[in-house]
Amino acid sequence: MKGPLSSLKVLDFSTLLPGPFASLLLADMGAEVLRVESPTRMDLVRVLPPHVDGVSASHAYLNRNKRSIALDLKRPEALAVVQQLVAEYDIVLEQFRPGVMDKLGLGYAALKALNPRLIYVSITGYGQTGPYRERAGHDLNYLALSGLASYTGRRDSGPLPLGVQVADIAGGSLHGVIGLLAAVIARQSTGLGQHVDISMSDCAFSLHAMSGAGYLAAGVEPDLENQVLNGGSFYDYYRTRDGRWLSVGSLEPQFMQAFCAALGRPELAALGLSPKDQEQLKREISIEIEKHELAEWQARFATVDACVEPVLKLSEAIEHPQLKARGVVTEVPREGKSALAQIACPIRFSAGLEAPRHIGSPVGAHGVEVLRELGYSDEQIAALKAAKALG
Repeated sequence: MKGPLSSLKVLDFSTLLPGPFASLLLADMGAEVLRVESPTRMDLVRVLPPHVDGVSASHAYLNRNKRSIALDLKRPEALAVVQQLVAEYDIVLEQFRPGVMDKLGLGYAALKALNPRLIYVSITGYGQTGPYRERAGHDLNYLALSGLASYTGRRDSGPLPLGVQVADIAGGSLHGVIGLLAAVIARQSTGLGQHVDISMSDCAFSLHAMSGAGYLAAGVEPDLENQVLNGGSFYDYYRTRDGRWLSVGSLEPQFMQAFCAALGRPELAALGLSPKDQEQLKREISIEIEKHELAEWQARFATVDACVEPVLKLSEAIEHPQLKARGVVTEVPREGKSALAQIACPIRFSAGLEAPRHIGSPVGAHGVEVLRELGYSDEQIAALKAAKALG
């Protein structure tokens, strides 16, 4: 079984999270992904704990289904290999700061001259233009600069450091895949590739969505706990008697009525429609929720359609019947050992997807194999190793 992207061949120069997560999605959907790694500067995800049998669990996940070749891009012999690869792998994904690939002789202009069909995706913190183009940053910084952090948190404690990398993944990875696939579709009609410039801060800014639309059109400044969806209404998390949490999202009147009835306080439903009564409503809900443990609330709301769900730990989410039915965890083969449980590709196709082939590979594990596919002889491969161009 081949995935829907089996016709795509991607050279992935990226490290850490945004680029590798993007190419993981591509590889899971059938694209042939070849990581081009440095033999001397390790991708730090390779040493990120926790480890399973000496291998980073994060690296094993982010780089499954991908091959790896180790090339020292500062050596002309390695540059020549990449130039040959570009003829076949006509999509490049890179995550260096602007200008780095140009200095290596691997920028878009140089590679486009070799292959006009080349699609070249650059994922950076601030994009290829603007005064911050060469500035360092991390997920937290992009959320801060884009304004998202300004209304994500509590008034008494400030912005929250989120436990997931929203700007990296929703900004860089997902927008990177969207841009790449859009360029592929355009190439089908024009025959030409193009450079796709993905700025994680730009993409984070686009996530303002409704809040941003409200500000731009009506000047309503979003702030901490001043909106319906950020703690400014009863739409929130509530602590249970045993210190767990229950999510209440009963926004529509029919859900609010069902929620308040199950809560044993049907009279509270009328407050749900009144903006001025939200603080009182939240206090009343908090009092009621703290009367019982999470398991009791789960049992009570199991058959109530009111948009109320428990806040599950990751270990509990994995065992939830809905997520288990959807197959969110998959078993991935690894050489000489039992399969490793990993997060599955979340995209479902009626034609299905090929089962995962292997976890992330050691640096340069497929270098010789790839070079032989390009027509290199054993003598030429040995010469590349002797010149320290091939790891």
